[in-house]
Order: sequence, then C-alpha cells, then structure tokens
Amino acid sequence: MTNSATEAAAQEVQALSFKERLAQIRRHLHRHPELSNEEVETTRYITSLLKQAEVKIVDYGLKTGVIAEIGGLQDGPVIALRADIDALPIQEETGLPYASQAPGRSHACGHDFHTAALLGAVYQLKEQEDNLKGTVRFLFQPAEEKAQGAQQIIAAGGLEKVRAVIGMHNKPDLPVGTIGIKEGPLMAAADGFRVEIRGFGTHAAVPEAGIDPIVAASHIVTALQSVVSRNVSSLSSAVISVTQIHSGNSWNIIPEKAVLEGTIRSFDEAVRARVLRRFEEVVLGVAAALGAEASVRWIGGPPPVINDPLLARLGEETAANLGYTSVKPVPSPAGEDFAFYQQEIPGLFVFTGTAGRQEWHHPAFDLDEAALPVGAGFFSGLAVRVLEHLSAEGGTDHR
Repeated sequence: MTNSATEAAAQEVQALSFKERLAQIRRHLHRHPELSNEEVETTRYITSLLKQAEVKIVDYGLKTGVIAEIGGLQDGPVIALRADIDALPIQEETGLPYASQAPGRSHACGHDFHTAALLGAVYQLKEQEDNLKGTVRFLFQPAEEKAQGAQQIIAAGGLEKVRAVIGMHNKPDLPVGTIGIKEGPLMAAADGFRVEIRGFGTHAAVPEAGIDPIVAASHIVTALQSVVSRNVSSLSSAVISVTQIHSGNSWNIIPEKAVLEGTIRSFDEAVRARVLRRFEEVVLGVAAALGAEASVRWIGGPPPVINDPLLARLGEETAANLGYTSVKPVPSPAGEDFAFYQQEIPGLFVFTGTAGRQEWHHPAFDLDEAALPVGAGFFSGLAVRVLEHLSAEGGTDHR
C-alpha cells in the first residue's frame, strides 16, 4: 500500500461506532499481514490511527513497531499495555471476504485481534486522560513470532520507568466474554535445538569400516526420552520433542553426518536449566559411546511466562467489575516473548476468549470479532485499576 492509501484507510475508521471501528481495524490488518521485522505498513497504519486520535507517539528509534503514551497529566506511575503486530508465513485458507492479500502470509495467530483490541483501549483511555493517575504506555511490538520483538523494545528503552506490563492473547477454546487469568506459570519456555552427529562414511555393506551416525542418532533419540522422566519431578513438567532427522542420500552408503532438530518446553527456570544440561550430557555421552562426535546448537526462545500474583488478582477484580467471566486457564506449552518483559518488571499475561474453531497457526484460523470490545475493555479497565493501586501504594515494586 502507498502512504496515502494507508492514511485513507485509517481515516475511514473514525466515523464508525466503537465495535465497528475495531472490526474495521482488525480486517484491514488481516488483509495486509507482514512478517516479523517487516511490519512497515502495519507500523504506518497504527501510527496514522494514533495521530488521528491525538495520542502522543514516542520515538524510540524502532525499525518497526510503535510506542505511544496517554496520561501524565497527574503525577503517578507508568504502566505498559502490549500487543504484538506481526503475522506468520502461512497461506490463509479461511475464505473470508477480508482474507490475506499477501500470498503465503496470514494473521493465523490473531495478532491483528491483539492490535485492534489495544487500539480500542487507546480510544477508551484517551477519553479518560484527565483522570488517569499516571501514564499508560502502549507497546505495539514487532517480531513476536521470532521471539525478538520484546527484546528490541527493552533494548530501545521502551520499559524505562514502567512499573508493570500487561498483555493478552486470544484463546479459541474460551467463549467470548471470558478472560483466562492465572498467577504463576502460564506459557512455556520454548527452546529449540539442532544436534549434529558426525561419524565416518563407508559402504553400507561394510559398516565395520566406518562409524554410523544414523545408529548414533537413533540411540540419542531413544535416550532423550529418559531426560524428563528421570530428571524432572512428577509434580513439574517438561517435554522434549525431536521433530526432524536428516541423514544420507543413498541406499547403499553410510553417511558422514546426521542432524536432529526439535524443541524443549518447560514452565520453570530451574527445571529448564536442568533439562537443557542433561540434554547435552546425553547427546554427547551417547555419541561418544558409539564412537561418533556430536555438537548441540541452541535456538534461543523465550523464558516461561510467569504472572505476578497481585496483578492477577487485580485482573480478576477488573473482569468481575466489567461483567466478564474469569477462569483459571490450563497453561499452554506454546512460547510467548512477553516473558522477556516479565524478567524486567512485574507483568500479567491473560487469555481472551474468542470462540474460534481452529487453534493458533492453523491455515483456517479465525475468531469471533465480538471479543474485540471485550479485549479493549479489559485492557483499559485493568490499566486504570493498576494505576490507582500503584498510586495508592506509592508506586513501589510489589513482587
């Protein structure tokens, strides 16, 4: 899209009712998905909407993504609300009239919903700006799908002076009007791995003349199944999944190398550290026992999402005051880079019910847009509640 087309699309939104406005925003974003760190037009569109709403945009030198603020007219703490704005490299198969116009890209994780809901909170909080007991900072974050965006925001200074951060994710298996709120672990640490096993190639008819990396890889896969069962308490949880094995290119040649790839998920940092350590010990030890050499390369993912207890309680109170239903959600083994914020300051990440028929990352993923005002209302309502609480407590750290 051209700059003028983006601005025109933003202007069309202003004359609509609140619910229609959020749906229009979401559908525009849905039509024009952009991948991680490529969200140039998305950034421009969000910026146009914020400027039309007379919201202060703060320049942190980001390549993509937007940071804005409302409030500050009264002395008080700064809190942050966050939405991710990137899409996925998935071909959309919804058949919607506003389906993705970008081949091979779609909002199959609902980040268009998160962005539209946060913009809804912007509109609501702007109307209350004179009465806000502090400042609300809005983080329209890029590159969540690559687990890079939160770190970019932090490195740019986006959390400076921020006392608490709040985020949400749509949840297809929860009904509209339901907010999943849970203190403690909610989403998993997501670590990826690539293991290379080097043997010695030979003719398949004379295996004794070589070192078979396929045999070593097979033993490693089997041995890895004992890492969780014999190193993690039955009261905790973790999972190791080997998802790829690559080796060889001929039926009568034992190859030089085999490669394993996969992921490890965990909900506790101590468990995470132990599993990663034992993983390496098993890989290197089994390979050595069979005469091969192995190396492990980690594909760094986010740590676990661990919610602050007080913010969770304030979230439950806000949901009740707004007439929403709050439930204790089942923790998700999916990863979420919101966790990087929580390593810096107290944070709360919640699930917003969207009554979808498919899970995240499915080509036909869709959601009920009736949940947009719910997400916006919860964002804005909780922001007001947290500012009031921190102001009454003097803005002290409550962890």
